[in-house]
Amino acid sequence: MWSMTGLYSCLRVLIWRGKWSRDHCLFTYGRKARIFQTIACRYTVNTYSTTTEYSSQIRTYRSLERSFKKRLRAIYRRFSEVPDNTTVKLCLLLRNTDFKNSCHSTDMQIFPQFHGHNHVYFIEADGIYRMDTRKGDPEPEKVLCLASVGERGGSLQRVRLSPSEQVLAATVKSPHREEARCVLVRLGDGTRALDPPQPLLTVDKVFSFEWATDDILFYSSQQGLGCHRVFRLDLTSPGNSGTLVYHEQQPDVFVEVSLSRDRRLVLVNCSSKRSSEVWLIGSEAPLREPALVQARLPELLYFVEHSHGQLYILANTGPGQEYQVLKAPLLSPTMEHWDPVCTPGTGRAVKDMEVLQNHCVLATRDPSGLLGLQVVPLDQTDTMWSVQLPQWACAIETKRAGLTDSGWLEFLLSSPVHPPVLYCYSPRENNLLLQEEEREERRTPQDYHTTRLEAPSLDGTIVPLTVFHTSVLEELSCAPLLVHVYGAYGTDLNMDFSPDRRLLLEDGWALAYCHVRGGGELGLGWHRRGRMEGKLRGVEDLAACIHRLHDLGVSRPSLTALTARSAGAILAGALCNLHPRLIRAVTLQAPFLDVLGTMQEPGLPLTLEERGEWGDPLADPRHRDAIASYCPVHNITPQLYPSMLLTAYRGDSRVPLAGVMRYVERLREAIHTHLNGHPETESKPTPRVVLDLQTGADHFGPEDFELSLTESARQLAFLHTELGLNQQKTKNRRK
Repeated sequence: MWSMTGLYSCLRVLIWRGKWSRDHCLFTYGRKARIFQTIACRYTVNTYSTTTEYSSQIRTYRSLERSFKKRLRAIYRRFSEVPDNTTVKLCLLLRNTDFKNSCHSTDMQIFPQFHGHNHVYFIEADGIYRMDTRKGDPEPEKVLCLASVGERGGSLQRVRLSPSEQVLAATVKSPHREEARCVLVRLGDGTRALDPPQPLLTVDKVFSFEWATDDILFYSSQQGLGCHRVFRLDLTSPGNSGTLVYHEQQPDVFVEVSLSRDRRLVLVNCSSKRSSEVWLIGSEAPLREPALVQARLPELLYFVEHSHGQLYILANTGPGQEYQVLKAPLLSPTMEHWDPVCTPGTGRAVKDMEVLQNHCVLATRDPSGLLGLQVVPLDQTDTMWSVQLPQWACAIETKRAGLTDSGWLEFLLSSPVHPPVLYCYSPRENNLLLQEEEREERRTPQDYHTTRLEAPSLDGTIVPLTVFHTSVLEELSCAPLLVHVYGAYGTDLNMDFSPDRRLLLEDGWALAYCHVRGGGELGLGWHRRGRMEGKLRGVEDLAACIHRLHDLGVSRPSLTALTARSAGAILAGALCNLHPRLIRAVTLQAPFLDVLGTMQEPGLPLTLEERGEWGDPLADPRHRDAIASYCPVHNITPQLYPSMLLTAYRGDSRVPLAGVMRYVERLREAIHTHLNGHPETESKPTPRVVLDLQTGADHFGPEDFELSLTESARQLAFLHTELGLNQQKTKNRRK
């Protein structure tokens, strides 16, 4: 099955300074060492004190941190049975703890469960198991043992069954290592199982892979953060060595292998920030050379599916260079043979495409943020209908098809405060079903509101934002507000379910998600207007959203906090330089803050790949001036900044640690200079700059669940302290 969302999630993981996507990841965790270094400096006039204030500040945070960690553990336990990979890790980690009974029953209900022809497979902390569905009371059979392949404590990334369910392939990633190892296991009939099961073959440095037949596997090879080669592995060939079938020469292009939903084609997807091309390999003739669909052209993005001898192509050839669906004969796939099939309505952004037998289904988002499906029968392409999804839904995640296509599309709907719910849709019957009724303890109360607002930006552009709250807007003037932003790479702001955010909502917080330019919420044009020389527009959009909320009576600056991670920190840092009094506190994770310095170092990881997003300051003075105008590190001035907690990771190969350290040093110096020159500010809250520098974690944070809980608890403790909140009072807001 090909998925546009799935492909982009793979690119985000390895290329973009973005969030971790769960589309291709099944989490297990091992213990990691960690050093918690906090540099907390409180500034006073003519004094630079670090010792006394350091100790008292840490004691304050630690007390609250312990309290929040206990509450976070409780809410993760409460939602441990939702069908979502976020809470899968809780079940896997706590398999042998007091939560064993509450977690054990969930493994059959979550996406890490997948089906073969005669077995159901599921993930445990130590490997993969299966049960024979033909037996009345089957015993679990272990088919992959992580310890036996030297990957104890590793995490399963992707699992694929061969067409006849004879061989299982899985990639396993160890902590502190970018590349994953692919393990192949012969399944057999289960009558002669080995304990532990022994692998048939292992291949190092594999990112993506798909089966063409039971004997032939195609995989892309990863080197560091790049992926440029595709190999064919023939299990019948002596030595089982891979044969190179594709080698990408452009350094900024990332190569990924996928499979059409009908399993007829192996797809070699070659994508950069600005263009893409796809090569085809027939599953019935896997030894033939790959066939090119359409050679890459500047600014042409396209993705391919297949059904009944036709290619169905999602390409940005529609009005305004937005996505539309086209078709072409399999034997004549070039662009001159592309015929339009359907174009989504004006303002609708395409989030995903699935071709289910005789129907094409698009997941779309309208300008207000509402998700929906648009369905086109492939034998009547002049007909299209829409399927309305629940208004609370903010995120959609489609489920990969099994070895046989049932004709039903399965997907999860969720929001930051609404746990995922599994739906099924039959385009043939135009029937949308809720697969499982929500349990009472997990149901979102009716007084939890999802409000979609609009904010006019500085140039008049209308910017959408989504707010989650319990009281009506008019009664939120004294409520703490947490604002979220990303605005880069054409990626939607992450609005998957988060137990952490649900906890804040239950405590009476308002949560705002700002869909600024540079993101993808309103389509490809929304991204184009907020990248390169237009990046400052995203900062203006963010300021407009916060002003709009305050004007409506939602919170006030002294109770407003801002949070961002990775590239989202650029907009957050720029906002603090331009409008520091809009917010009181900021939390940043794995923050990318020195854009100018990084993009002027072509030898750093990702610099060449990122030029399509930020520009090339070495080759184009306009790009350099644009970056210099908003780069957080290079625009710090003496003034009273918000308090800030920055969480950085020594093992982060995507964001240079030197840029984070440079930012912290300059920010402290600027605050100190301001306070020395303005004694009258002594009566105002003095900003704290806290650096949580962790060892044993990469760009995506700690892999150990306990450390992850600690990190979240520390952030909540910091926000409560800096906003002057009493934890008990915030809990009482719901009573």
